[in-house]
Amino acid sequence: MSLVLKTRTLSSLSKVFADEELLQPSFTSASAFGNETYSFQVAYRSSMLLKSVQVQVRSELKEIISLRTVELVPSEMPWMHDADHHVLRTTPGLYPDPLFPLDGTEGLVLFPGQWRSLWVTVALNEQVAPGAYEIAIDFLNADGGVLSSERLELEVLPALLPDQKLKHTEWFHVDCLAVHYGVEVFSERHWELIDQFVDTAARHGINMILTPVFTPPLDTAIGAERPTVQLVDVEKTGSSYKFGFDKLKRWVDLCTERGIQYFEFSHLFTQWGAKHAPKIVASENGEYRKLFGWETDANSEEYRSFLTQFIQELLVFIKDNDLTERSYFHNSDEPRIQDMEQYRSISEFTKKHLGSFPIIDALSDYAFYEQGLVQLPIPANNHIEPFIENGVKPLWTYYCVSQRNLVSNRFFNMPSARNRIIGMQLYKFDAEGFLHWGYNFWFSQYSKRPINPFQITDADHSFPSGDAFLVYPGEDGPIESIRMEVFYEALQDLRALQLLESFIGRDQVVAMLEEGLDQPITFSEYPRSMEWLLEKREQINRAITQHVAAVQ
Repeated sequence: MSLVLKTRTLSSLSKVFADEELLQPSFTSASAFGNETYSFQVAYRSSMLLKSVQVQVRSELKEIISLRTVELVPSEMPWMHDADHHVLRTTPGLYPDPLFPLDGTEGLVLFPGQWRSLWVTVALNEQVAPGAYEIAIDFLNADGGVLSSERLELEVLPALLPDQKLKHTEWFHVDCLAVHYGVEVFSERHWELIDQFVDTAARHGINMILTPVFTPPLDTAIGAERPTVQLVDVEKTGSSYKFGFDKLKRWVDLCTERGIQYFEFSHLFTQWGAKHAPKIVASENGEYRKLFGWETDANSEEYRSFLTQFIQELLVFIKDNDLTERSYFHNSDEPRIQDMEQYRSISEFTKKHLGSFPIIDALSDYAFYEQGLVQLPIPANNHIEPFIENGVKPLWTYYCVSQRNLVSNRFFNMPSARNRIIGMQLYKFDAEGFLHWGYNFWFSQYSKRPINPFQITDADHSFPSGDAFLVYPGEDGPIESIRMEVFYEALQDLRALQLLESFIGRDQVVAMLEEGLDQPITFSEYPRSMEWLLEKREQINRAITQHVAAVQ
């Protein structure tokens, strides 16, 4: 039977394509800290069609090991014409990405001549004693006979990673949940789904959440609307407003229970220019209607009166719920240099009312910060150099569709090492935060129509596959992705570097990171290979272990 099935153990940074020969050598040993989530893969290829192949785990760690299949999804647009070639391929086709729980009853289907892979996750929980543990993954036929077996030795190290310091947000689109699952907004079923997707986010290092006090004015065609998802109830009487915060309170409590530490309240003005109000609905004289939207001038007296009253009441809610140190605000997303005077106008207004509360906005022109229009800018990682050179602190960054040359990103066609390197970059430049716009954006560009993310992965031919979402909508809740797991590994790398810093200092850690490199690490210059990244992490682990032993 050994001629029928070939298997190979791989790191989490390999991407296994069904139509491509597997060239990576076996990956058989690694180390991890006692509270780390460690992942690797087992690739397999059969010479014939085999069904109901069972997989078993043999290990002392079996109870904390989960198996998932790496499934394939289509990409019509994996690459754009002006992107670099630091990618695995540029052709359309089937790409490995979603991670489905292994069906223990049905087992695996092995397609003839196709390499596929299993994703193996070891969720170390601080209860495992330090030491070396063998993990065996067996493939069994219908009679229980072993078709093939792979092994990895995992050394659990005698230390724990520190808590995550980085503020990390992936924008959560609750309207996409309601539309895809066909449930009423803020119905009990919707709250159940919100809970599931927030839990998955928090377990992957997302500790800040976009909070839709009003329907977020993001990626919406001018003049069009996204489904209403407004956590704050509004009642209008004449020129006065009353606000109800019951749903917002439920949101805060739910997210806090799941581990969310910070709340970023949705943008107070529209995207790409800050010229209009977000959609805001209210009750007036017994009628539920839209008060503000695209037709509302952002500078109008009526809207500013509304915002003044709203912010006053929201700040009381924040204080009453001990959220003062956990709250962030947005003006407008991605204002352009030609929008500077309008941004100045709304920025002066919000600063007057929000006082010392941090206002964060994704924008990449240093002039906005230089002129004092935003206190906490979030530049893209391909526009971050002026912010670094001028010592902007706290430093944040983001990437999205436009960051497709030289810098880190996580499109389907990019090597996973290009995803994971961000952790070391964030460490070197002492970043406080990272933002991304697409946790679960399952609409076409400009939110014109819903899409099925298992079939359309490029926001309807608009963004390279992998930009718009990290999770898929499974029947029973979120389906995670390779890209989500690898980004979390980047966050664990960051925490490991911070742990090492506690022993040897920041300068020596950076020197270790850059040892042997021709150029210092920047957001566009960095080692490209998975081998370098994996070996560097092992070097960091060994250094930490030596210092832990020295102080015991």
